[in-house]
Amino acid sequence: VSMLVNERFTSNSTSDLRPEALDAFIKRSVESASYLEPDPERAQPPGEDCGRGVTEEQLDQDDPAWSTRTADDRSNFAEAIENAIRDLHEDDVISSAAYSSDGRAEAVRVMSNGFCGETSGAWFAVGGEMTLQEGEKRPESSAYFAARHHADLPSIDHIAAEVVRRTRERIGAGPIDSGTYPMILENRVAPRLLGVLGSAMSGGALHQGRSFLVGKLGQRIGSDLLNIVDDPTISRGLGSRPWDGDALRSRRRVIIEKGVLQSYNIDTYHARKMGVQATSGGRSNWILPTGDQSWAEIAKPWPKASLVTGFLGGNANGTTGDFSFGIRGVLIENGVPTQSLAEMNVSGNAAEVFNRLVALGNDPWQYSSCASPAMIFEDVSFSGN
Repeated sequence: VSMLVNERFTSNSTSDLRPEALDAFIKRSVESASYLEPDPERAQPPGEDCGRGVTEEQLDQDDPAWSTRTADDRSNFAEAIENAIRDLHEDDVISSAAYSSDGRAEAVRVMSNGFCGETSGAWFAVGGEMTLQEGEKRPESSAYFAARHHADLPSIDHIAAEVVRRTRERIGAGPIDSGTYPMILENRVAPRLLGVLGSAMSGGALHQGRSFLVGKLGQRIGSDLLNIVDDPTISRGLGSRPWDGDALRSRRRVIIEKGVLQSYNIDTYHARKMGVQATSGGRSNWILPTGDQSWAEIAKPWPKASLVTGFLGGNANGTTGDFSFGIRGVLIENGVPTQSLAEMNVSGNAAEVFNRLVALGNDPWQYSSCASPAMIFEDVSFSGN
């Protein structure tokens, strides 16, 4: 329960749902607010702005197959994936594993401004991992997929093949010379770099001056190819929702259009603090347009390019936009993979790198809330040997 008591905001939770326990819990919650400082900007949005922006039927998040699945169904599914991976074993395999998980949630939200709503949804996740023997090295990798409906997951054979492909791609991994190369961000890892933009768009970061996007609304922050739409109304979308974190109606918003920043993600609380209009209580599904060629076709004219297939640690400074990430990847020469990359970092500034976006692949990643294709940048700094 979240409540405002004399301009003091408090939020508390309990797992004891007995009526007599709830009475005492609410009383303690009210009393606890008296110890807090007043926060005049903390208030509920107008009731007329709250509600459902899209129907449950349109969202289609509640897969009826979830309620019929048994423990045996779940274990058999995971075992089938493991067996499919084992069928692809070679003599250098040390170990492999498969995993499957799913869940379903129902939520009811009631607010004193008159809003009352309920929603439900299921999710499914599946993947596997493998470790190889390569001298004293142990190359390893994994593949992971998620969906709202079980039928939307890839086939068992596809999952197994991806686990093996991504692991064998790690054989012979090592650094190349430090330098500036074209960077191909694999579709499934592009959200990591896009996240540098997303975190800088939040109301909290903007209000506290922790964002390199302060004052950039209506200005160019990327090349003409950078287009992002936030759409919480997509059927079966992993980030879809009928309302946002403030219970404001979900709606499709253009975030970046032809490189120009069109909208922030500002919740009602920080909007009041900043004296601006609230836009959204957090991001939902991010949709990027796709190109008409694969990244391999795009990279054919380049003598060398770095395909980034994974990030290892690193950090990003939301105030400046600077970032430095460890990477896994593959050296691409004239569109052909020639060497696995490791022990390397990619670094730069988000405000500069997104202006170097020169192409988009034709392969949007459908198994997360960020449907990005491969993103191709020119002149990105890599450190290696």
